[in-house]
Amino acid sequence: MMPLTVAGSDAEVTVRRIAGNPEVRTHLENLGFVSDSRIRVINTIGGNLIVDVKGSRIAISREMAMKIQVE
Repeated sequence: MMPLTVAGSDAEVTVRRIAGNPEVRTHLENLGFVSDSRIRVINTIGGNLIVDVKGSRIAISREMAMKIQVE
């Protein structure tokens, strides 16, 4: 497993674990970052990421992306 920030642009990965306090985990789950879901990194801009989650483009900070463990 690795943090989402390590995945390069256009990488398609599977979410394995969400770290952080319960509020952060709930927020990310509400955005669609749930275990075993497939997501694709569209672009990395200044450390922040734009990802495709279930057909929606979502921008997340590097700090949040570090909490998402993927394979």
